[in-house]
Amino acid sequence: MQILGRAAAIAFALSLGFAAPAARAQSLADTLMNAYESSGLLTQNRALLRAADEDVAQAVSQLAPIISWTANAQVTDPRPIDGDFLTTSLGLSAQLLIYDGGATQTAIAAQKETVLATRAELRGIEQDVLLRAVEAHLNIRRASEFVQLRRNNVRLITEQLRAARDRFEVGEVTRTDVSLAEARLASARGNLASAEGDLAQAIEEYIAAVGTRPGTLGAVQPAQIGYDQAAAKAFAVRNHPSIEAAQHQVAAAELNIQRAEAALRPNVNLQGNIGLDDDFNSTESLSLSLSGPISQGGRLASSIRQAMARRDAARAGLHISRQQIEQQVGNAYALLAVARASAEATDRQVRAAQVAFDGVREEATLGARTTLDVLDAEQELFDARTALISAQIDATLATYRVLAAMGLLTVDRLNLGIQTYDPAAYYNLVEDAPLGQSDRGRALDRVLRSIGD
Repeated sequence: MQILGRAAAIAFALSLGFAAPAARAQSLADTLMNAYESSGLLTQNRALLRAADEDVAQAVSQLAPIISWTANAQVTDPRPIDGDFLTTSLGLSAQLLIYDGGATQTAIAAQKETVLATRAELRGIEQDVLLRAVEAHLNIRRASEFVQLRRNNVRLITEQLRAARDRFEVGEVTRTDVSLAEARLASARGNLASAEGDLAQAIEEYIAAVGTRPGTLGAVQPAQIGYDQAAAKAFAVRNHPSIEAAQHQVAAAELNIQRAEAALRPNVNLQGNIGLDDDFNSTESLSLSLSGPISQGGRLASSIRQAMARRDAARAGLHISRQQIEQQVGNAYALLAVARASAEATDRQVRAAQVAFDGVREEATLGARTTLDVLDAEQELFDARTALISAQIDATLATYRVLAAMGLLTVDRLNLGIQTYDPAAYYNLVEDAPLGQSDRGRALDRVLRSIGD
């Protein structure tokens, strides 16, 4: 039994940490930086943001002159008297929108609101990516410590089985004691295999979430929140990316109503043409046209009603987003409170279970306890240690979930010290719709080719 006692002491001393810290343990900040820099989801949504930026450029281009050319060749058979068998012409035309009731200007403003909504959605995706990385990091820690506990448990029961067999040989215990220890050892080995499987799955999730294989992961400190629940909810409904995106979507919907109404107003266009025939005779014309709708079968009125319905849907979406964010913050604080209370309770449970185990072990040496009593006491201590590890990790994870619910789980807010994607950089290059053959247009082509490569 003294062998059992030494094994138990060593086992539970080791279980306080899953491994000795490596000289260059990978911190949570390292994990988050890798996730941010390698995320395919962020790459995808950055491309969608650039596409939204181009919608602004296309709306702006409607105010620029539209220049086009035409070339025509006509064969006449039979050949007209004193005429040519083949006649050709070349023309150049230019058109400029003078007035369209404000439709183009409101379209530009609506697209800008859509860009701002897409930027907010990108920040939301960033939060999702980082939170998944936090969960992956902490789940590796949890699974690793569980594996270490299970290995220690197997070693401990193996020592107890050896001691039981020795005592059986000298007649101190019965065959039943040996069989109980053998059964418990078989169960412990099965649980170890299960824990190792959980660790393998946690590693695969880490690779998917972060983009790299995990090294020796360092311990994680709880995030600093600095808000009570009421203040956190008030902050979240003002600043969460989902709220900002919904607000910009409402603004865009309001502008789209004005855009639909502008279609009822007249349009003024200036048009110029230059033509050249095969005899090099030229023709020039300049015209100013005024046009407006009289009846389009109810289409325009329907478009206005449709825009109003979409505005109402966007407003309802904002209300739903507000409710969801408040609920997420409340849930996050509830989970945090539960995890902290559980960690405190299981810490007391571990201390009590350790005292009980020590007592049962000593009583067993005096013959007052059986092998089963010792095994049961050891199992209770093991379960308590497992629950404590899980509760501590859950409490840490809950703090990061609170940050995500508030909209604060971003690279900038966490001060990771890495270069971040500038959502305005591409927009600033394309907002005034540069021509494809201009210096800026060629620069944009190079940027997109480098991104694609």
